[in-house]
Amino acid sequence: MRISDLLLSEFDEEMKKTRLTLERVPMDKGDFTPHAKSSTLAKLAPHVTELAGFGHTVLTTPGLDFANSSRTRVPFESTEQLLQAFDQGAAKVRDALKNLPDDAWTQTWALSFQGKPIFSGDRFLAYRQMYLNHLIHHRAQLGVYLRLTGEPVPATYGPSADDTMGF
Repeated sequence: MRISDLLLSEFDEEMKKTRLTLERVPMDKGDFTPHAKSSTLAKLAPHVTELAGFGHTVLTTPGLDFANSSRTRVPFESTEQLLQAFDQGAAKVRDALKNLPDDAWTQTWALSFQGKPIFSGDRFLAYRQMYLNHLIHHRAQLGVYLRLTGEPVPATYGPSADDTMGF
């Protein structure tokens, strides 16, 4: 069995959980922030949305220098718009993941800003740390924002206070 085949079910589950969280983002509370040093909801939700597609860069390029990146930021306009951008990004990553040969996992991948290293390691570690764990981290932050704005928090790895999963 190929490495990618082993990772596809996890990818699908994490994207499903992340999409469910994005569905609950209160668009009328974009200015909300739980702390002065925290991002606003209007910045965090699009960041989670954008991260869905970041895995494509990890899986299809040798690295990224943010200073040379020409990406377009996802705006905070509507739930439908966030979900559409999320779905498009996740679909691109799933396709790249499905088609990645095993030997590509051990190739070096690097992330930098203006040439200053942020991360360098094998593609597998980049996929797990810089992409998937990063997405999960910000999804969890988004769950806190949902709780603090009075929105229902979805179950992720088990029941939540709002989604008891029948327990």
